Amino acid sequence: MSAEDTIRETVATNSVVLFMKGTKEMPQCGFSSQVAGILNYMGVDYADVNVLADDSIRQGIKDFSDWPTIPQLYVKGEFVGGCDIVRDMTLSGELDTMLDENGVAYDKDAAAKIREANA
Repeated sequence: MSAEDTIRETVATNSVVLFMKGTKEMPQCGFSSQVAGILNYMGVDYADVNVLADDSIRQGIKDFSDWPTIPQLYVKGEFVGGCDIVRDMTLSGELDTMLDENGVAYDKDAAAKIREANA
């Protein structure tokens, strides 16, 4: 299976996927750590893909999304963005809306606490 096929299957079979450096338990870059931290704190059930474990996936995800950086978040097959976009969407409430619209469970109180702490 090609890297593109693996990526396409991963995105299609998981409601939420984070392509990141490291794992959700042990991020290996600050940007991946921020996005994983948001998702973990909000209690989102998501698949994590460590791009450091496979160079073909690391480059393949950039080609797949036409986005040059890692991490990359996908919700219900749709590319959401990287660290800055996810952080901004979290602070504006847009991420909550996207998760709600796609039937993805999360802790609404935790999401509100993130916004309160950053107000």
